[in-house]
Amino acid sequence: MPGVVIVGASAAGLSAAEALREAGCDRPITLIGAEPHLPYDRPPLSKQVLLGQWDADRTVLRTCDQLAGLDLRLSTEAVALDPDSREITLVDGEHIGYEHLIIATGAQPRRLPGDGQEGVHYLRTLDDALALRDRLTAESRLVAIGAGFVGSEIAAAARAIGAHVTLIGQGPAPMSEVLGPVLGGLMARTHADHGVTLLMRAEVAALLPEGTRVGGVVLTDGRTVPADLVVVGIGSVPSSGWLTGSGLPVDSGVLCDRYGSAGPGVSAAGDVAAWYQPVLGSQVRIEHRTSATQQARCVAHNLLGGRTEPGIPYFWTDQYGLRLQVWGYPTGDAAFAVVEGDLEDRRFLAVYGRAGRVIGVAGMGLPRQFREARALIGTPMLTKKG
Repeated sequence: MPGVVIVGASAAGLSAAEALREAGCDRPITLIGAEPHLPYDRPPLSKQVLLGQWDADRTVLRTCDQLAGLDLRLSTEAVALDPDSREITLVDGEHIGYEHLIIATGAQPRRLPGDGQEGVHYLRTLDDALALRDRLTAESRLVAIGAGFVGSEIAAAARAIGAHVTLIGQGPAPMSEVLGPVLGGLMARTHADHGVTLLMRAEVAALLPEGTRVGGVVLTDGRTVPADLVVVGIGSVPSSGWLTGSGLPVDSGVLCDRYGSAGPGVSAAGDVAAWYQPVLGSQVRIEHRTSATQQARCVAHNLLGGRTEPGIPYFWTDQYGLRLQVWGYPTGDAAFAVVEGDLEDRRFLAVYGRAGRVIGVAGMGLPRQFREARALIGTPMLTKKG
């Protein structure tokens, strides 16, 4: 009997399956994962796993016994979808029918041309993190290409190990595309204080080989940065190629309404999904762990007849013992104001605004105030303390 098929054994896919069971859904549930591993948590990969504080088993979200009620298919990929017949095709040629399909295939790293040399790494999967950890030492000369969240966290972890680290970014400061120039500048000073060499407003021209290994990074202005390890973190693309020809709306992700529906019998959640966000008036792909879980639980509830929307997005980054937390939808070009505390003390609460309304809140070192500041989203923008 066709039931619910979930493609993607990620945090989103797992959360959807568990939410369905918690709500009393007794239909068969098939959970399909491309990796050989049980569903695991990704945020620790660039922090606890890379630092050697956690082993691989600690990232696992559920044991085999806890997943016993699911038809779990690991090391398996979906390669095609026919929404008219409500059927997916697996890489081995098997066809699986569904009553409802949940797409949770996540995203994959954007590749850098000429990345086939030994010593060039990406960090998306558990195997990626373990491979990088095995090679990262205090003697390493590591270059992180891309100063977003992944590149910045890897730089911080590598410095904690003692490696020589260069962080390269096209923007004016680390994470400035999301955090803006003020908080980006604060993070730049934090990296510099911990010995990271920052090369901002820089663009990579090529990777310099040294035999079969990478030996450096060449910038478009002619500079060469020596390296024996390179980590590329220049963004991601949704893992939606298998949907080509299906007729499903796919642009910068699987396009969904505010409830996660992508069409009759099809929903999407997590990094692969671009949900309509009423606050922004557009469909946006939000690549954060908590949003993946929220969306997945909403999809499960709505599949059973509900009309639930996910809550306000929340994400965080841990670097150098500091935790920066964010509510909402900040962007680098939004208005910005500190409303409590002081940036240089690393204890502050700040708001982002657009069209006179708060669209995001950021905080560090003030956990109670940050929790309460969630209520500011959508209220009139404050322009100064007080």
